[in-house]
Amino acid sequence: FVPQGEVVADERARLAFGKAGVRKDDRYAVATNDQGEILLTPLVSIPKRELFIWENQIAREELGRGLAESAAGQLEDLGSFAEFADLDNEDD
Repeated sequence: FVPQGEVVADERARLAFGKAGVRKDDRYAVATNDQGEILLTPLVSIPKRELFIWENQIAREELGRGLAESAAGQLEDLGSFAEFADLDNEDD
């Protein structure tokens, strides 16, 4: 660890970590030990619906390949998929 300075908790027990490079909306896992030391581990949250891509290497590779082909302009227009849309689905 590299010392970053000292902070003081405010009246609501909040600490400002701007000196340590923390920015608005950064997320951290918080862990403590018996000595009262606090460890902050940076996190990135993803929607549950996207978890499949991170857990499935084959799907992740196929997605990467598709994105690369799209970026290279290697597209094939398959027309409209409107006929397959479920317009009554209120879960989305």
